[in-house]
Amino acid sequence: MNTPDADGFLAEQLLRLTRRLHRIQKRQLEPVGITPAQSRLLRTLVHYETPPRMADLAQRLEVVPRAVTSVVDGLEGAGMVRRVPDPGNRRVIRIELTEHGRAALRELRSARRAAAEEILAPLDAEQRAQLTVLLNALFESPLDTSRPPDH
Repeated sequence: MNTPDADGFLAEQLLRLTRRLHRIQKRQLEPVGITPAQSRLLRTLVHYETPPRMADLAQRLEVVPRAVTSVVDGLEGAGMVRRVPDPGNRRVIRIELTEHGRAALRELRSARRAAAEEILAPLDAEQRAQLTVLLNALFESPLDTSRPPDH
């Protein structure tokens, strides 16, 4: 049975791992020229069949619409997304990936794989499989059903 001290230590280890993963991912993203927030928004865009509205992105990313606006502004300035009018309602603006954005996503996938490989390097294949099972158990926990999956 876990003691409160053991659970506290485990929670601290998970937080340290999260911070380390963020540092590694940020370092891997630098050559692509985007921030982690921009990376997350680009990865989210590919899950929509049609270009989403900013409000849709804000809801899915669980941020305020103003935060999405600033991230979209940066991506648009870099030529990775563009604002397009909704064909059914010209007052509605949708966010669409450009070819440059799709190329950046391919680079991001490589950067994410490199970051994952760096963080998982000490584990052998069996340990990685065990970790996958454990993480899936945590993510499938009914404790927080309000959060959409992050891809």
